[in-house]
Amino acid sequence: MSVFEKVIERRETRSVKWDMMEKIYNIEDASDILPMWVADMDFAAPEAVIQAMKERLDHPVFGYSYACEGCKNAVRTWLSERHEWETKNEWMLFHQGVVPAIASVVETFTTAGDGILVTSPVYPPFFQIPQRQQRNIVECVMLEENGAYSIDFEEFEKCLQQNVKLFILCNPHNPGGIVWKESELKEMLRLCTKYDVLILADEIHADLVFPGHKHIPLVTLAGEEADRIITCVAPTKTFNIAGVQAALMIATDEGVREKLTLNAMAHGQMDLSPFAAAALTAAYKEGGPWLDELLEIISSNMDYVIHELTSAISGLKIAKPHGTYLLWIDYRGTGLTEDEMMDRLLNKGKLALEPGTKYGEAGRGFLRMNVATPRSLVEEGVNRFVTALTD
Repeated sequence: MSVFEKVIERRETRSVKWDMMEKIYNIEDASDILPMWVADMDFAAPEAVIQAMKERLDHPVFGYSYACEGCKNAVRTWLSERHEWETKNEWMLFHQGVVPAIASVVETFTTAGDGILVTSPVYPPFFQIPQRQQRNIVECVMLEENGAYSIDFEEFEKCLQQNVKLFILCNPHNPGGIVWKESELKEMLRLCTKYDVLILADEIHADLVFPGHKHIPLVTLAGEEADRIITCVAPTKTFNIAGVQAALMIATDEGVREKLTLNAMAHGQMDLSPFAAAALTAAYKEGGPWLDELLEIISSNMDYVIHELTSAISGLKIAKPHGTYLLWIDYRGTGLTEDEMMDRLLNKGKLALEPGTKYGEAGRGFLRMNVATPRSLVEEGVNRFVTALTD
């Protein structure tokens, strides 16, 4: 049996996805609810990653650790071979995750009252982290047509004029699944340069892109403006090791790196744990074949869900994303409100999806569905969705 077919029991493993639904959805008992919400996969990590962590476990001393040159070399080779991005080891700063890395960038390079530009609907921490640091969110609502998103660059430029100091780019975009085109990335860069705005490029889903689309690291288009870009990447989404907590920021400018290092020191931030370093290195050195198979599985799951749900339920529209393992389901045609939809899914269908407004008001009328799970559970999720909306 393929690793991608095996159903692994995850309840009572301290899994946020499976064991915290009562708290997340404010329900008494979630034991019969199928979770297809938060963005982690139900697949076992690559065997090479598991073996690397076991080997590290065999050494019985777990003292302070760090990301060695071997870690950096693995990242550098991966980015070169997969994304045609030639990096240098000295550009890399490691962190426990992309979300805390975003917090570090916001705190380091902006002050209270500064504007932070986001393109909504978008991943909730893009709103939450700046707001909790007393920054102002400047929201450029994306244009949407039949599930395809684009940016109104006239509006984007107007937003940049609102005391914006930092633009947080999501590429590939979560939840819309967009892989931004070169022309779009260049226009974002041109306008941010015009208004002297720093760019934080969250590219955590960069490896999860389907044939026919190509992820382009923003910094590879930047030329002399590369120093205004801080790129966040991680193996965690790609190889399903979010709980291992390993990510990095890549910045070409030495001054930027020095400021981020001072911020890390101010917060007592440590380097990667011994297990994170082992997992990251093994993933980037040996995880390629696993990823290639994964992408085929996810694409097939998406095709199945899109066909089955849109055939069975009137008023649903689902555009296949360019990347990620997340479907962005448009249910506006059903006439249901968000509260009504979530009530039906949770209480009738026994299915946990994410409501669109979690990604901002621009997400109202949508649901996010994680299909990175064995086909048997995908089929079960589809059946529960149909049951929820069948009168």
